[in-house]
Amino acid sequence: MTVTDHVRGRATGSRAAARLAGSVEDPGRAGYDDAEVNVPDIVTGGRAGEEAAAVAAALADDLDAGFVVLYDTYRGTVFSTALRLCGRWAEAEDLSAEAFLRAYRALCGYSPERLAALRPRAWLLTILMNQWRNSLRSAARRPQSEPLQEAPDPADPRQDVEAAAARHETGRELAGLLAELGPLQRAAVVLRHVADLPVAEIAAVLDLPEGTVKSHISRGLARLRVLHSRRPLPPPHREQEGGIP
Repeated sequence: MTVTDHVRGRATGSRAAARLAGSVEDPGRAGYDDAEVNVPDIVTGGRAGEEAAAVAAALADDLDAGFVVLYDTYRGTVFSTALRLCGRWAEAEDLSAEAFLRAYRALCGYSPERLAALRPRAWLLTILMNQWRNSLRSAARRPQSEPLQEAPDPADPRQDVEAAAARHETGRELAGLLAELGPLQRAAVVLRHVADLPVAEIAAVLDLPEGTVKSHISRGLARLRVLHSRRPLPPPHREQEGGIP
């Protein structure tokens, strides 16, 4: 099984996966060179550091087998981040599949030394962010008619927004709230409270100073709280007539 076959099988239902039979290059949507996505050295410890080291070592040892390890390690993080950025399941599948395709194409041009030094999570999410920004520019040129879709784990409207984000809950309400943030605030909040990235890693992904990242996170959460407080609570549950009181 080739790497593209592996991604195709794992991305069933994604429109981006349909392009795997041909070239993964899409000049009309590129706008940047994935091979030139550089992430500065980040001190990463604990489980995240161990995962990153294992993925980088696997890539340096055998690119195709290592890419499968990279995909299996980070597919959940990439998809969850994409879903909370765009708020639509199908679009998140497209963004995720395209990010991995572009990642593989870029990795094919990396030297063994560069593969061994790769910071895979931040690097992948940088590619995803570039894809998402491109999709925002494309969406701005066409009318938006598709509503936000229900995610598998709806957020409790009575729960604090920050806690809901930290617990990885989306739902139509939280997706709608996130959509009302500006792109940078939304990205900073999602990377911190969904992808669970430290501020230093978010700064690398967004190419911003750490102080600016902290400001975007703080202001984004404050804006979400205000928006959340204005949402009406659902009507109280009423027992059916004849039911147990």
